[in-house]
Amino acid sequence: MQPENNTENETQVNEPENTEPIIAPEATIEDLQERINELEGQLKDEQLRSLATEQNLRRRHQEELESAHKFAGQKFATAMLPVKDYLEMALQDQSGNFDALKMGVQMTLTELQKAFDQSNVKEIDPKAGDKLDPHRHQALQSVESEQEPNTVVSVMKKGYTLSDRVLRPAMVTVAKAADSE
Repeated sequence: MQPENNTENETQVNEPENTEPIIAPEATIEDLQERINELEGQLKDEQLRSLATEQNLRRRHQEELESAHKFAGQKFATAMLPVKDYLEMALQDQSGNFDALKMGVQMTLTELQKAFDQSNVKEIDPKAGDKLDPHRHQALQSVESEQEPNTVVSVMKKGYTLSDRVLRPAMVTVAKAADSE
């Protein structure tokens, strides 16, 4: 019995798809010129395709950038909708019940804080005695105090940051040295 012809161990060499020789030995000048024109046409076609692809990528990138700017606040705006709803309900309440109104305001503040947390908005709330930080605090007035000069005496308005960028500095009163007479 003869072994079967086993081609599994044989290696095949893949020939390129275009097997026509680049230059045939008997090629004429006209044949060569025709081949040059054909190759130049292919090159021009590839250049045009590349240019079109680049223009499409630029256009798509510009559209995505515009969309990102247009809808950047969507997440925050969505989180603010319940806050607006609660405020409108509070204004419509005619019961005169102060405790219910206070509870509604507390719920609204809680919802607002959730929206801030989701959007990475943080408070700048310096304490009395903290050193004045001109990047995060705005001194609105100076008062004579027992505290060290240029330290926070009181906070008039809290400040806020968005991802470590100051949206509004904390507005503070700072200590100044007592005038000696």
